[in-house]
Amino acid sequence: MAKKIGVVLSGCGVMDGSEIHEAVLALLAIDRMGAEAVCMAPNIKQYHVINHLTGEESKGEARNVLTESARIARGKIRDVASVKASELDGLVFPGGYGAVKNLCDYAFKGQECSVNPDVARLADEMHAARKPIGIVCIAPVIAAKVFGGEHPQITIGTDKNTAKDIGKMGAKHVACPVSECVVDKERKLVSTPAYMLAQSIKEAAEGIEKLVRAVIELA
Repeated sequence: MAKKIGVVLSGCGVMDGSEIHEAVLALLAIDRMGAEAVCMAPNIKQYHVINHLTGEESKGEARNVLTESARIARGKIRDVASVKASELDGLVFPGGYGAVKNLCDYAFKGQECSVNPDVARLADEMHAARKPIGIVCIAPVIAAKVFGGEHPQITIGTDKNTAKDIGKMGAKHVACPVSECVVDKERKLVSTPAYMLAQSIKEAAEGIEKLVRAVIELA
């Protein structure tokens, strides 16, 4: 029976939602490795909407994180509030600013951030059940906030400021090249820099494929 790997999306588009390349690369890797992806997102309003052509905020426009994430999932997606750890073998968080604007508010509050309660609940459930969690790009700040008390080893690449915040939240940052991933076997957390460092989609793909493989092997 195929392992089920949850993919937590945060909208559609790097500036205000999930980084689409990272999300699709994770979904592709999951499928290629014989597992089944279960897409999900919180049913909440996006923090804001960014025009990806100009990079400017679209004033007065509002979008829903679950509805936007459904674009990536081709409509096959669930409200994260309805998902239980017992249904999954592993969990993956793609990056993108949505991870730090919608899944948590690290983009605005730094180390004092809070995580969406439904996202935190599922992450806690997975961790308590000793099921692996993969965190891509900037998404490791979520793990730092939720699991910082256990001092997990995670990476966002080489960005010193973010690494410092991760340390202040209790996690231990490990510098990592884009082509690799950091595996904390004891806590079953896997992280890779992706577009924190990647200069092309093929560079992002290499680390994400290794992350997904590690998550599936740990599941």
